[in-house]
Amino acid sequence: MKTLIKLTSILVILFLYSSCTELDESLNSGFSDNFTPQNPGFGESVNVNIPTPTDGMGAAFTTLLNGSANHGGYFSVQGIPTDEMVITQKGGDWFDGGIWLNMHRHDFFDTNPGLNGAWGANYGGVTQVNDLLASGNFDANQTAQLRTLRAYYYWRLMDMFGRIKIITQPGVDSPQVDRPAVFNFVVNELKEALPALTPTAGYSRITSGAANALLARLYLNGEVYTRPYPYTPGTGTTYWQEAIDAADAVINSGQYELDSSFESLFGPANVQSPEHIFIVPFDENTGQGMNFAQQTLHYPSQLTWNLASQPWNGYSTLEAFYNSYDDGDERKEAFFIEGPQLDAQGNPILDVAYDPADQDGAPVNYTPAINELAPNGSRQAGARLGKFSFKMGQRDNMDNDFTLLRYADVLLMKAEAVARLNNNWNHPMTLALVNQVRARAGASTLGTLSADAFVAERGREMFSESIRRTDLIRFDRWGDAWWEKSAHSIDRYNVMPIPLPQIQATLDGSLTQHPNY
Repeated sequence: MKTLIKLTSILVILFLYSSCTELDESLNSGFSDNFTPQNPGFGESVNVNIPTPTDGMGAAFTTLLNGSANHGGYFSVQGIPTDEMVITQKGGDWFDGGIWLNMHRHDFFDTNPGLNGAWGANYGGVTQVNDLLASGNFDANQTAQLRTLRAYYYWRLMDMFGRIKIITQPGVDSPQVDRPAVFNFVVNELKEALPALTPTAGYSRITSGAANALLARLYLNGEVYTRPYPYTPGTGTTYWQEAIDAADAVINSGQYELDSSFESLFGPANVQSPEHIFIVPFDENTGQGMNFAQQTLHYPSQLTWNLASQPWNGYSTLEAFYNSYDDGDERKEAFFIEGPQLDAQGNPILDVAYDPADQDGAPVNYTPAINELAPNGSRQAGARLGKFSFKMGQRDNMDNDFTLLRYADVLLMKAEAVARLNNNWNHPMTLALVNQVRARAGASTLGTLSADAFVAERGREMFSESIRRTDLIRFDRWGDAWWEKSAHSIDRYNVMPIPLPQIQATLDGSLTQHPNY
């Protein structure tokens, strides 16, 4: 028997702490006298928690906590190479051997540990599902949930890496197959699971709505996923009507609606939002692994929310992406942290080691403009990621549930599929659905659309939900130039290189790199 690929032996590589070389910077000088670093405010905000079901499936679902909303895995791979977020090198801080600078520039290497983390975490989820299914201890609905969850993991792997192995039984290896075969497998799994799924399920579990929303996403990207390698645009099969039908199944179910506020949709107490279709149930105690505050905030911003520990000052937003929001669009304020920063008592917070070239001096001011990607990106530059908002006294692990599939996304998927099916971006249904989503944000009504305008609107709504890379590829915008990233027309970059550690761990040579990578 072939040597089984070591899907779970290569653990997610967490190198974050070594990347931030100034994390011990003192903050107790020049700030409010009321701040006490030894007592950062635990208990100031209530932890809203709903226990996940004790249904025996927890091991497979818990794997979603790994990489979905933290640094060094899936979230990083899906966001950093896009036009929505960046990690700049700030002198000696965040260089990390240039791995994130290279990813931003689309210099993709199979040794990037973020790719290995994304591969390992999602195949770890596949392994957990396979082990549970092999036990035979689940009823028809639970089995359908597990198969849908496995399909979700395989969708991620297919979307990122293209040529992968489809393994469905513990201890049984399978050959590496091209992406069209994986697409067909995932679609068939979802269609076979759907009859046994129900419109409602336990907290954070899978409903028929989740399976249909994932089908809509599969069909919307079907033309991409069915392209033969090297995945030249326009060479696959389209599934626009199928995408519409899957989206309609969600819309017509009556189970979901747009949430009335972004705080209840994305904030620390966002459990069971009416917009949530499929989520990762992060919790500071029982579901750890979401650390957006640590990833994005400057060190002294600890004082703004009385955070348990200093943030890492890594992720920020590209200026052009931030400026793509109109000033009247409520998402601009809700999704970003920008401008002069204050502590919890309303006093300016200071960067005591600020760059003398920074015109703002010591007071921290998150400016949308960023001076450069490397080597001396300003420590204060870039609007910060605030969509999944923070709470007072927050620990390193956040309470916010992270959205994998939600109702606004389904509305936009249908809007796009209708436009593509009718070759008309100004189709009345497309305009109505887009404006329905914009109305929730108080944004102006659009009278016309184009492909460029639509993908920009999707970006504004879906910011930091790990879908931007997928969208840019579908719209053939992945090779465009943006800040500190040159244009390219390299088709193989539509998938990421398979991580070298995974190839090396497959001793029989049955896992190989993409041609020409």
